[in-house]
Amino acid sequence: MREAGDMLQCGNMEVHLAASFGFCDGVKRAIEIAHATCDMFAGKRIWLIGEIIHNPVVNARLDAMGLRHLPFRINDPAYDVLTEDDVVIIPAFGVPVALRRLLEEKGVQLVDSTCGNVMKVWTRVRSYARMGVTSVIHGKAKHEESMATASHSLGDDGLGNYIVIFSESEAALLADYLLGRGDKAEFMEHFAAACSPGFDPDVHLAEIGMANQTTMLKSETAHIQSMLRAAVTERDGNDARFHVFDTICGATQDRQNALFELLDKQLDAMFIIGGYNSSNTTHLAHIAARRLPTFFVKSADCLLSPTELRAYDLSAGEERLLPMPAEAADLQRTWRIGMTAGASCPDNVIEEVLRRLAELRGCMLPAVVGA
Repeated sequence: MREAGDMLQCGNMEVHLAASFGFCDGVKRAIEIAHATCDMFAGKRIWLIGEIIHNPVVNARLDAMGLRHLPFRINDPAYDVLTEDDVVIIPAFGVPVALRRLLEEKGVQLVDSTCGNVMKVWTRVRSYARMGVTSVIHGKAKHEESMATASHSLGDDGLGNYIVIFSESEAALLADYLLGRGDKAEFMEHFAAACSPGFDPDVHLAEIGMANQTTMLKSETAHIQSMLRAAVTERDGNDARFHVFDTICGATQDRQNALFELLDKQLDAMFIIGGYNSSNTTHLAHIAARRLPTFFVKSADCLLSPTELRAYDLSAGEERLLPMPAEAADLQRTWRIGMTAGASCPDNVIEEVLRRLAELRGCMLPAVVGA
């Protein structure tokens, strides 16, 4: 497909592949570390905190290798069973500072697969804490990466502050408060689970610095940054107390840019492949859904027949049984589809979806695509 301009003609189905898709270097590294750990410490109890990445196929394979799981929570009794003979893998998202300290106190063998891009964000928010600047993190407050980043925002002395905002509407709430238009009680009720202990917006929003979960939608992050910069400038007369640093992962940006290019083609539908709890994959699905019929599937098993499939419903937040587009069952016309995958989706899963789509259209692909 690469040699043919990222396009495959199979019967009267035409598949266009994004120029950038699937595994990023950080994900590859994390998976390789997990596999190497299972080999190196064979015979020992090997634990993984949460999921190595957000992809069900990858995680199922690791489970089959005998990995045990620990919850991504601090002060959970599950950690009481750990001894110095245990091996614990830190996932690609990293873990909160307090959880890492707990593991170090337990004396376990730590294997750290935290993505380098995530650690760059941690360096930035720790520098904000040293400067007395409150970190404004664009992300999901309960996402593993944002939880870890928030903990680093407290700084080395634990006196730093942060607030996590998920959307442009939450950024608008924050901007209004910066301009003195918000009610403190309502503001704190809204962000109670998304700010640092003892957070006081009247004190801690005097000077703010932007950071983000690395897998967020870049255009949305940029808009939020401009909203908050404008609010600080209007309040202070300048933006000296607003700090910003681009912490969107390069691989995330590449996949988003490639999807925008793909959407410029005349397509009938788009297939987004990856784990439903993957942030970067979900953003790809949101981008595509604004332009044309989009089907967010986790694997080829979701493609049930020429007339129906299971796909993630973005508005409902769950997988649902949906009808295939009418064009899929019409074998007399060319069906033009686009395809991409999130940074945590393996190539073989993408190929399996492609093969299943071809099968439903009554054509078979060679044993090796392009052979």
